[in-house]
Amino acid sequence: MSWDVVVVGGGIMGTVSALELARRGRRVVVLERSVPGAEASSAAAGILGAQLEAHGPGEEADLLLASRALYPGFAAALEDESGVSVGYRRCGGLRVCAPGVRREVELAVAWQRERGLPVELPSAPVEEAISESFAQAVRFVEDGQIDPPRLFAAASVAAARAGVEFRAGAEVRRVIVERERATGVALGGGEVLSCPDVVLAAGSWSSLVAGAAVDDVRPVRGQIVELGLRAPLFSHVVLGPGAYLVPRADGRVLVGSTMERVGFEKRVTAGAVRDLLDAALAIVPGLRDATLLGSWASFRPHSASGPRIGASGIAGLTLATGHHRNGILLAPLTGRRVADAVTGAAPSA
Repeated sequence: MSWDVVVVGGGIMGTVSALELARRGRRVVVLERSVPGAEASSAAAGILGAQLEAHGPGEEADLLLASRALYPGFAAALEDESGVSVGYRRCGGLRVCAPGVRREVELAVAWQRERGLPVELPSAPVEEAISESFAQAVRFVEDGQIDPPRLFAAASVAAARAGVEFRAGAEVRRVIVERERATGVALGGGEVLSCPDVVLAAGSWSSLVAGAAVDDVRPVRGQIVELGLRAPLFSHVVLGPGAYLVPRADGRVLVGSTMERVGFEKRVTAGAVRDLLDAALAIVPGLRDATLLGSWASFRPHSASGPRIGASGIAGLTLATGHHRNGILLAPLTGRRVADAVTGAAPSA
């Protein structure tokens, strides 16, 4: 079968890009070296913290805010097309701090207030479960969360129903470029797939694909611990010293995450688990009685130049990589902008 677009990488970026292209009438095949969704797409905590994660004004902050604005419609469409609930909740985010640090945090987010973004400085504790040592907080009411495994499942089902083909165990070694234009991909077994357009969405492995004009994407390992409670102790996503905490509606709490440049060494370490639990218990002491449900590690694709979304500089090759900590948050905007670049449409807001 001939394809209009080959997508390299079957994580959330490749899947939502393929879905959006299929919605626009393109015939799409997704090639995944392992199992679709097996890497960062399903291992992430699912924080939609456009304001919580923004370090200052600029292009990346604008991307985060624009993608967060798309999330309600994006989530609803996926649920409608797949029948799978994605766990989207606008639960709000809290950046908690010790009393002596509150002023520094206020100054760090002053630019957000100047832009008219909703930033609250509560005079009383917002969550009773948070330790008095970190009771002062800045609140971002429009931030939220989603459940990444369910999000990926919904996107995969919706894409398959739209006609996208997924091929697992298909390792792309090289983007074929002829006369300064991408014309297909070469797989590890020697197979060649020819097509008018290629989308590179290989996450932390993007720089390993020859001919793709991407050489600065590197893996950053993140470790997460999952705890279980009979009922939730708090409702906001909480960012504090040494950890973030993401409460699920069923009582689970995700505690993350480390930032480790260790290459492709994918393992959970005792020291990281200890440090994350120490930080979590300092912020929410009531987690001491939680059940330790599990832990895992995965890789974030970090690019020194920030997220790589759209044109690559090679005709026929579109990028969707380098999202680092905010891949889940940037998924809806990435899908739209990739489809815009491939189809020649004006870039989505």
